[in-house]
Amino acid sequence: MKHLPSFFTLDFMLLCLSSFLFFASFNMIIPELPAYITSLGGEDYKGLIISLFTLTAGLSRPFSGKLADKIGRVPVMIFGLVVCFIVSLLYPIITTVSGFLFLRFVHGFSTGFTPTGTSAYVADIVPFNKRGEAMGIQSLFGSLGMAAGPALGGYIGSAYGINPLFYTASFTAVLSMLVVLRLKETVAIKEPFRLNLIKLKKDEIIEKRVLFPSLILFLTVTSFGTVLTIIPDYSEHLGIQNKGLFFAVFTIASLGIRIIAGRTSDKYGRIPVMKAASFSMVVAMILVAFATSKGMLLFGGVIFGASVGMNSPTISAWTIDLSLDKYRGRALATMYIALEAGIGIGAIVSGFLFNNKPENFPLVFLISAGSAFIAFLLLMFHKTTPKNSGADKF
Repeated sequence: MKHLPSFFTLDFMLLCLSSFLFFASFNMIIPELPAYITSLGGEDYKGLIISLFTLTAGLSRPFSGKLADKIGRVPVMIFGLVVCFIVSLLYPIITTVSGFLFLRFVHGFSTGFTPTGTSAYVADIVPFNKRGEAMGIQSLFGSLGMAAGPALGGYIGSAYGINPLFYTASFTAVLSMLVVLRLKETVAIKEPFRLNLIKLKKDEIIEKRVLFPSLILFLTVTSFGTVLTIIPDYSEHLGIQNKGLFFAVFTIASLGIRIIAGRTSDKYGRIPVMKAASFSMVVAMILVAFATSKGMLLFGGVIFGASVGMNSPTISAWTIDLSLDKYRGRALATMYIALEAGIGIGAIVSGFLFNNKPENFPLVFLISAGSAFIAFLLLMFHKTTPKNSGADKF
């Protein structure tokens, strides 16, 4: 065990396991949702599948950030998992288009709370000079869940139907919850929950110290919203039977590079890694835009995965570097607001532009490439600190 990083404690390992189960839970249903809402008569609302989910997640972030700092990281994680459990059980019961969209809206509270608490927990238990590596390992397990979820979901959906898939997602959320309940709280001085804690002052909504990395995240993850919304139809258009295959490919491609990117950002700084990540995103979206075969689409997925693998742990570590300890939850919430806003806008714009017309596939992905290129340009003209500092200031 001595070759493992010093922060690889039991609590850290439990957190990684919980992340795997959580991300598997809500991602396993995504590849089947476009076909499901079409079967309900709502094919014109495909763009809302992701955007409603991310809207709620984004709106709830300031609250989850404040609560994570006040009542503790563990209760915030638990709340998100309870939402994941209940909503997944309700999908088979509420079968109207409006009901489904409402559930997608409520489901977003799960990612509005759980990842905020998780990231703050990691930051609490990991040394400053190991943050990038720790975020890389923790996000690696989340990515494994993102890979296993759609692949398993695609199989369950095609073999047993959509309702067993929803029940499986709910059960997986329960498993994640049981793991989190074993974690020791890291907030030393906690406040009991009271209603006035959910009242936000103006300066409690956004943490200004982390606005620049949040902007970069926003610009790069619009492509993720596009992928989540359009790839299931694009896969079917190219003759790929398992609509979760692209998701599995890009997630697997992101796995190994996460730890390497995290360590590299600890040593050389966050911005150099983010430059490589944003440029890779541009290349990936161009490849996907002009894909004419299964192989070309999946190759674009590999590059996309590499970009996501560099982006995720580096942005998280950069955000923590720039935040004050007492406002760590708020800073991470600000980062996640940018994440949800980027994904949501990417989903809405791509769904609107696609409009169920196959000839529009290239356009939606080229727009995503343009957004990532703007991020690359901003990073190119951004001042960095000395390479060994870890934190890149702005």
